[in-house]
Amino acid sequence: MARAQGARSQLAAAFETTYGTAPASGFHQMPFASASLGAEQPLLASELLGYGRDPLAPIKDAVTADGDIKVPIDAEAFGFWLKAAFGAPTTTGTTNKTHTFKSGSWSLPSMALEVAMPEIPRFAMYTGCMLDQISWQMARSGLLTADVKLIAQGENVATATAAGTPTAYSLQRFGHFNGAIKRGGVALGNIVSADITYANNLDRIETIRSDGRIDGADPSIAALTGKIDVRFADTTLMDQALNGTASALEFSYTISANVSLTLTAHAVYLPRPRAEIQGPQGIQVSFDWQAAYDSVAGQMCTVVLKNTVGSFS
Repeated sequence: MARAQGARSQLAAAFETTYGTAPASGFHQMPFASASLGAEQPLLASELLGYGRDPLAPIKDAVTADGDIKVPIDAEAFGFWLKAAFGAPTTTGTTNKTHTFKSGSWSLPSMALEVAMPEIPRFAMYTGCMLDQISWQMARSGLLTADVKLIAQGENVATATAAGTPTAYSLQRFGHFNGAIKRGGVALGNIVSADITYANNLDRIETIRSDGRIDGADPSIAALTGKIDVRFADTTLMDQALNGTASALEFSYTISANVSLTLTAHAVYLPRPRAEIQGPQGIQVSFDWQAAYDSVAGQMCTVVLKNTVGSFS
């Protein structure tokens, strides 16, 4: 008897033309490290009396389909998730492409994702998937991955794939050693770690339907937040926090001039933190930063991905 193993699982994804309807073709094989995407339908215990001490049969509640996927931050496939988060990019270049994603779009694409366990066989197609949040951490070492939170409309399980033969991206991963952080265009030193979270804050449209599914997930006010842990060596960031002024923060990974990823938060505000002494070691300060709309840039943040992919469709 075959048993499902994560090592044999596969993830295929494609953007939908119609929300909640999986396309017939155009799927890509997506690299991933783990996935909790799934549908669940709880049971409601019977509240009726007069039938003895043993309860009556429960009834089914509404269906909830959502979950997280952990994906590598790479030069090609990561652009698919960026399109899901920000909308379609502006692409320039011939062989070497520059994809520019901007925050603030009111229209975000939906996706169809198939999670395959071929040895069962079980092929679960999730339609109407919208990206609610994407986050990652910059550090000195370790594997560089991002957490993608999704909200789906529903799940359809089959014994054969509906994704056909997905097209594979060329995997070229960024590493933590490729990372750099700048403030106002100048390299920012003494950073121990940095957390980055972009959220679309999707609003589930929970209308009454015979299938128990949602009608959609609409984007509301976006948020770009994070935390930077700093070795306390100067008062640059502390002064900014005390003054209440904004400054641009740039988080980047660079392999070459034509292969890079850069997220620029154009107007970042810092809270006033405590400078705690917890022992004889060096003193660290944590800033839980928030980004806001910048009138000069015209948006809260810009993401630029350089690779050789023509488009993310």
